[in-house]
Amino acid sequence: MSKGALNPRVVFGDALLEAGQKNDRVLAISTDSSGGSQLTAFKNEFPERHIEYGIMEQGAVGYAAGLATTGWVPFYAAIAPFVTGRPFEMLKDDLGYMETNVKVVGRCSGITYSDLGPTHHSIDDFAMLQTIPGMTILNPGDPVSIRKAILVAADTYGPMYIRIGSPAMPVIYDESMDFEIGKGIELRDGSDVTLIATGTMLAYAVEACEKLETQGASVQLIDMHTIKPLDRDLISKCAAKTGRIVTLEEHYISGGFGSAVAQHCAEHNPVPVKCLGIKDEWVGNGPYEPLLESCGLSVDQIVESIAKFIK
Repeated sequence: MSKGALNPRVVFGDALLEAGQKNDRVLAISTDSSGGSQLTAFKNEFPERHIEYGIMEQGAVGYAAGLATTGWVPFYAAIAPFVTGRPFEMLKDDLGYMETNVKVVGRCSGITYSDLGPTHHSIDDFAMLQTIPGMTILNPGDPVSIRKAILVAADTYGPMYIRIGSPAMPVIYDESMDFEIGKGIELRDGSDVTLIATGTMLAYAVEACEKLETQGASVQLIDMHTIKPLDRDLISKCAAKTGRIVTLEEHYISGGFGSAVAQHCAEHNPVPVKCLGIKDEWVGNGPYEPLLESCGLSVDQIVESIAKFIK
């Protein structure tokens, strides 16, 4: 599966610099988070296109929206809960309603900012942002797709939220992978069940499929890097092929990606759907892997959940 692992924030910073080199209208914006968001290289090369606002997330979204109306392409990056929950009204009105060309990047998403606990977890961002008409939501699952997502975002008009984690991510794809907004990718064929994973959970899904194969289970694996617009055609094809779907995400089950998949299936392709994610409870603080296990999201727990589902 993996060709090594890379820091997703570093990959993002390098990709944004590349986007800025290709397009002189790309801006880098942050709120007391430039260093942690790996914007230093961009700042050094394009100091006139880097803006640090300090701790004023709501204001930064408004400024970014205003800059977008004059032809700039702002990328606003900071810690995920502080660019989603805190300025939600501005995301809804200034970006969504006004249809401004602003890209919001939430780093250390999910529970990957594990040591700082519930105030820094971002496990409700899909639920909030899916309610904004016209908002594109990307959740790339490896370093290569993070880079591709940033470059595609820079060339795509409209408000967008891009979610990246913090721990090193295994490299799954090679550079030839085709990243298309709204189109999932089949990583593995299978006939017993379809596992649709997104973001940080993709590498865990790959490993889980390998273990399930040794148990005699044939699992189709889909990388759903776009949460909105959802690849409904692919979901329908998977439902028709295997007749059972499991979703996997580092987000609350309620209002999350799995809920959207289940709703689609209920309306168009009635098949059993099991959503793996975070239950309706607070997630504490501590090392990342033990926190995942406390949520039932370790590789072995994923394998056990899927094995029970397909019996």
